[in-house]
Amino acid sequence: MFGTPLKASAVRNLLQQRSLAVAATVLLTGLGAAWTAVLLKNGMTRVVSWRLGLVEQLEPVLGRATPWLVLPIVTGLGGLLAGLLVKHLAPAAHGSGITQVMKFLQGQRVPMSIRVAVVKLLGGILAIGSGFPLGPEGPAVQMGASVACQMATNLRAPRSFLRLIVAAGGGAGIAAVFNAPLGGFIYAIEELLHNARPVVLMLVLFTTFMADTWGDVLNWIGFGQDEGFTAAVSLEVSKTFDLADFTFRPVDVLYLVLLGLVIAGLSELYNRYVMVMQGLCGRVFGPRPVLRMALCGLLLGLIFAPLPAEFADGAALKKLVALDLRDGTTDLGANLAIFVAMFFTTGLAAASGAPGGLFAPMLILGGAVGLVGSALLQTTTGYAPSSFVFAGMASFVAGTCQVPIAATFITFALTKQIVLLKPMLVASLSCYLLARAINRRSIYERQLELENRHSVWAPPLIAPVSLR
Repeated sequence: MFGTPLKASAVRNLLQQRSLAVAATVLLTGLGAAWTAVLLKNGMTRVVSWRLGLVEQLEPVLGRATPWLVLPIVTGLGGLLAGLLVKHLAPAAHGSGITQVMKFLQGQRVPMSIRVAVVKLLGGILAIGSGFPLGPEGPAVQMGASVACQMATNLRAPRSFLRLIVAAGGGAGIAAVFNAPLGGFIYAIEELLHNARPVVLMLVLFTTFMADTWGDVLNWIGFGQDEGFTAAVSLEVSKTFDLADFTFRPVDVLYLVLLGLVIAGLSELYNRYVMVMQGLCGRVFGPRPVLRMALCGLLLGLIFAPLPAEFADGAALKKLVALDLRDGTTDLGANLAIFVAMFFTTGLAAASGAPGGLFAPMLILGGAVGLVGSALLQTTTGYAPSSFVFAGMASFVAGTCQVPIAATFITFALTKQIVLLKPMLVASLSCYLLARAINRRSIYERQLELENRHSVWAPPLIAPVSLR
């Protein structure tokens, strides 16, 4: 369990005595989480478009050498700038951000403020946009939690409520970036708080739904569009993937369990690889985090240079998975290549300390495994479950992060089709059980342990303080 138990009576008293202030804090936390998520996603999209456009513009001049020259320089420069920004303005904004929130909830003194949120926002745009294969959800968790902490501090709330609203802000970040209020709510309870008291559930649920609602409003008025700031005419359900035809046979349960077990092994391998890379980078670079991010960015650019342009853009990789899903024809070699490339590059990117999360890469990794498994089953048996892609996505997150229910609802948000909940739950729960049997610690708990032993971004932690 993280931190000290929440005193439900203290939170109830706060709700009764200062209900308007608490309501304002929750509303502003949801709005802040939605705003930072929208700005992060739009900023990333614009920098990615500029980077890929630069390659196209220089290709007539530089020829085939263009990606070899442009990508390493741009990614290395993005890592350098993000590193300088984080080091000099807010060292707590390094990495995914989830471990920092976990430290705070354990009672350690970790900076959580608007300044941290702004640096995380800018650093994430620079790093992810320039080519680090990371996702926006880690920064969104830390930004939402930082905004929540600032609001609660201004409210002068007791520490029991402070811990609660910080966790709710982290869940609101997940809700805003994935348009998944239930996923954010369950993630906050399952991973961050480990608490199921009714008053806690009520506040966290309301905060995450407020973040998703604010996100819909921002999309509606035109601030959430990937193609620029063009006003929308109506509120629409956001879906990344669509599944036109769905069938579920009794034999699917067996196949989904097998998929979950296979992904459990792959997710443990991924966790160990990421931790080995973080330890290696720590030993090689020591107390030189800016150099670490710049050189890792340079190396990532060199890795992506000979690969198709889609490999340097996470959104394009998701579209490739969606295209295979829509057409019903799976390119086995392409999906194996996606898995291998994402497996190794995201481990290097995470080890660099760049602001960015691992949820989005995990979804792509799981989707690629699902497509490969579907192709193999179709070849050998003539039938493959139509839910394999989504089951693979949910399972990979469940195995690495050990949050099977949150993983299911985050993946569900990508398609908004209720019929997929059952197959995703079957696969993710089987994956979780085996992953838990192999190692009881999630990837973030392992990163937290490593950071507590060897932190190069921040001064030694002050002794833990009670949050009662």
